[in-house]
Parts: sequence; structure tokens; C-alpha cells
Amino acid sequence: MRLLHTSDWHLGRSFHGVALLGAQAKYLDHLVEVVRAERIEAVLVAGDVYDRANPSPDAVALLSESLERIVDAGAQVVISSGNHDSAARLGFAGGLLERAGAHVRTSIAGITRPVRIGEVDVHPLPYLEPAVVAGQLEAQSATHAGVLRAAMDRVRATGSGRPLVVMAHAFVTGCATSDSERDIAQGGLGAVPPEVFDGVAYAALGHLHRAQVVAPGVRYCGSPVAMSFSEAGHTKVSLVVEVTAAGAAVEAVQAPFQRPLARLRGDLESLLTDASFAIHQGSWCQITLTDPTRPLGAMDRLRRRFPHTLDLHWEPEGVVAMPARYAARVAERDDLDVCCDFLPHVRGGAPATEDERGLLAEALGAARLRRSQRDDEGIVADAFGAA
Repeated sequence: MRLLHTSDWHLGRSFHGVALLGAQAKYLDHLVEVVRAERIEAVLVAGDVYDRANPSPDAVALLSESLERIVDAGAQVVISSGNHDSAARLGFAGGLLERAGAHVRTSIAGITRPVRIGEVDVHPLPYLEPAVVAGQLEAQSATHAGVLRAAMDRVRATGSGRPLVVMAHAFVTGCATSDSERDIAQGGLGAVPPEVFDGVAYAALGHLHRAQVVAPGVRYCGSPVAMSFSEAGHTKVSLVVEVTAAGAAVEAVQAPFQRPLARLRGDLESLLTDASFAIHQGSWCQITLTDPTRPLGAMDRLRRRFPHTLDLHWEPEGVVAMPARYAARVAERDDLDVCCDFLPHVRGGAPATEDERGLLAEALGAARLRRSQRDDEGIVADAFGAA
């Protein structure tokens, strides 16, 4: 089977206030052409189809139109829900869509029912929130690794002898993250080891926005559109995968982009006059000024040369740095570590014990679950189809 591995469309996302729906539509036009040119039999979308649980009408319309065009181009579509999706909304009319060649899986009930395409069985695993599904899956631990192991045990138990392709939306250890991804767990409880996917012909992963190889036959395709300046320099791709009884051969197809991203640094005068920066005049720009004093009207002056500047910072060189704001100091830290660091701050230096760390992790997980339930994000349907 020839399949196209994609994920993390995040339809309806904006980038520093700039709507990305036009760039996403351009990618989906490209995807339809790849389906035709590469004789693709199935397009796999490994979660985060939408950016929000309650997507905008324009995002819903773009997905509807794109599914029709992909099926008309000769491919089936297999979609699993991600942590940004509402499983209930994304899974609406799933049985009816399946008859047309669009297979949308958002429930635990679908884990053991493969989508059979040619001689290959595709198992689309929805995003599995441990606090919701650990009991139903009889997982040994209420962690992402625990629930994915339990799900994969069920998938392997239903094996037919055909090559097996699995779709999953998770953070697999050893991979690079980007600023545009939402954390899916606290304190390392979201990390999934690659060996969870041992024995499959191909594991099509979603959640991380950078294309990367996890292990032989286990890959992230990344997001098709950049959503943070941390993705500057990334090459956005879709993955054409040829699945045979012997395994999977993978070829990357570069995705189109609206504008390149650039992260520029220097004093204002150099940025405005240095010829080496001219190449970035058409890019979305994040600029860090290094002048010893903050220049007046810097954004307006920079936009005369770099009209698509979206983000401006000031980090003076040669100046004694003032203490960073609390928000800046904790911006790169895990929420659990921030909470644990608070304890010695208020009780004379006594650090958090393992029991206290466990309680804080449990509380943070419960808060995430309540938010997900409120927003209907990442909540898979149970075995009876209810959210």
C-alpha cells in the first residue's frame, strides 16, 4: 500500500495574530496533487485536525471540502483525533463518512477494528488521556506510556497476519519539541518509549511539529505549516510510505509555504542597513534588538525594511541585566517543577518530597482533565460511543 502520512493540520490556527487558514488551504491543495501524482491509496491524519475543540465555520468548511477532494482523487482518508480536537465533534457522522471512504476514529471502541486498505491493516489510535481511559483499557499505569501499551496489546491481539500500520498522537521520548505544541502531561508522565510500537510495519505519529525519525518504521511527519518561530529552519513535509510485508520505505515530499521564517538579531542600525539581512525582507520575522538602550519607534522603523515583522524583543548587550520577571524565569520550565520549587520558597528551603511531588502531579493532571472536559478537548469516546 502507498500511504501519505500527515498530522497536526491545526485548521484555524493563527500565528502572532496572522490567520493561517490561507496557508493551510494551500497545503491541502498540494496534498490533493500529491495523492494524484504518487498514486496514494490512503491519507493518514494522525491527530490535531483542528486547532480548537470548537473550530470556526471556515475551518470546518475547509476540512469538509478537502476530504471530498482527497476521496475524489482516489484515496481513502483515515483520521484519528488529537489532544486539540473534540472527539465528539470530529467523530460526528463517522459511520456515514466511512461508507464514503473517510474513516474518522475517536473512540476506544475503534482501537481493535482496523481500517483495511488493500493488504494492510491500519489502526488509528485516538489521543488517549490516561485519566479518562486507563481504567477502561486496564492499563498497568495511568500514564501515556501505560495506556498506549494497553492499546497496542489489544491491537496486536487482533492481528490478522497482514502488515500493520498504527497511528498515534503522543510524545515519544528522544524527540525534539517546538514552542507551538501544547504539553500533554506533567512531570514526564506523557513520555512514551519507542518500543511501545515494536512489531508494526509503520507507526504514523502526530503531536510533535518537527518531522523526525524515532526508530526504524516509527516517524513523526510534523505539522505542514509552521506555527512558532522555533520552527524557523524546519523543512515541512508529508511522508509517502510504501508498506510491504518486509516493512516500510519512506520518502519525504516538501510542503509549500506562505513565507519563510527568520529570527534576526542585532542593533537597530545594522538591521536597517546591513545588506546581509536583505534576504529576509519577505520573511515573517522575529527580531531581537541588542542596542544598549531601547530605540524609540523601533517596530515602525523595522517594518519599513521587514514589513512582515511579527515579534520584537530587546536584549541589550554590554548592560548588566536586571532580574528577569517571574513569568520569564519560569517560561521554559515544566509546571510540576514550578510548583515543587514553590514549596522551599515558602517553608525555609525544605524541598518537595517524593510524596508531595506525586500529589502535585496528581493535582495538575486533574486540573488538565477538568479543562479538557470543559472544552471537550482530547476526550475520546468510550466503548459505547459516548463522550
